[in-house]
Amino acid sequence: MEAKVTWKGRMSFEGAAGSGFKAPLGTEKLVGGDEDGFRPMELLIMGLAGCTAMDVISILTKKRQVITAFEVKVEGQRATEHPRVFTHITIEYVITGHQVDPEAVERAIELSATKYCPAQAMFGRIVPIDIKKTILEG
Repeated sequence: MEAKVTWKGRMSFEGAAGSGFKAPLGTEKLVGGDEDGFRPMELLIMGLAGCTAMDVISILTKKRQVITAFEVKVEGQRATEHPRVFTHITIEYVITGHQVDPEAVERAIELSATKYCPAQAMFGRIVPIDIKKTILEG
């Protein structure tokens, strides 16, 4: 796996991955940025959200759950002093579907956390992670 960032001027960068996709990186005006891209720490928790989301939706689909909408929200609390590492993470799964089995959801989240999602395994070794889930009919 490979990634690189290329400086575009001031505090603006373009990130590129081995997959060929690109993303703008930037920062806030307070520290010399132009508010023109993702913050690097945002990308870390977005990666966590994407990693576990792909696991959970794949498992629920295999369990023949009828999912009509699915969202994973990740909130990372950060230290106030530098380096501003994550001190606590909350992952919230919002599953909407028809007669979704709560046990299937619980098992899918557990498998993602303990077996399949490398991002969650990595973060879980260094910061507490709370899990929330909401199942909606629709």
